Amino acid sequence: MEKFVFYDEMDSPVGPLTLCATEAGLCLIKFGTFGDTASGIGQWIKGQMGQVKLHQDSSRLSEAVQQLEAYFAGELRGFSLPLDMRGTVFQRQVWEALCTVPYAGSASYKDIASLIGNPQAVRAVGGANNRNPVPVIVPCHRIIGSSGALVGYAGGLGIKSRLLQLEAEHGMADGMGAYLF
Repeated sequence: MEKFVFYDEMDSPVGPLTLCATEAGLCLIKFGTFGDTASGIGQWIKGQMGQVKLHQDSSRLSEAVQQLEAYFAGELRGFSLPLDMRGTVFQRQVWEALCTVPYAGSASYKDIASLIGNPQAVRAVGGANNRNPVPVIVPCHRIIGSSGALVGYAGGLGIKSRLLQLEAEHGMADGMGAYLF
C-alpha cells in the first residue's frame, strides 16, 4: 500500500508556510513556499518515513490552516490539532515541554532542561528545539537565551522576533502581559 504525505501552503504574517500531514496528523511545517522548501521536505520525509509520495491536498490541511490563521489574528492561544511528531524520545520530551510555555511568555533552554528533569542537557535541549518539525504549533519560538536574548531559530531570528512580537501585541490587547516562564 502506498503511503502519502499531504501538503498545502498558506500565507502568514511571517511569510508563506508549507504544511505537511500524514493520515495521523500534522507532521511538518516549513517556512517558505512548497517550491522553495520541497527539497528539504523530501529529505526530512525520507529520513523519517522512507519512501512516501507527496500529494497536495488542501482539504486535509484545512483545520491546520484555520487554526494557524486564528493564531496569527490573535484569536487562538493554543492549538488542538492531531500531530504526527517524528523524533527521538528525548526530542519528543523536549517538544512536549515546549508546549507548556504559555502564550506571550518565554523560557530559557535551561528552564526546559530543568522541566524535563535533565538540568545538564541545555545544549541537547537546544538541538531538540532546533529540530522541532512543527514550529509555531509547538512554540519553540518562545525559547530564549538565559540572558533574555533571542538566540537561534530554524526559521531565522527575524521570524522568531515577529512571532514573539505578535503574541506580545495580542496578549497586551487582552490585558495579558508578557512574562517569563
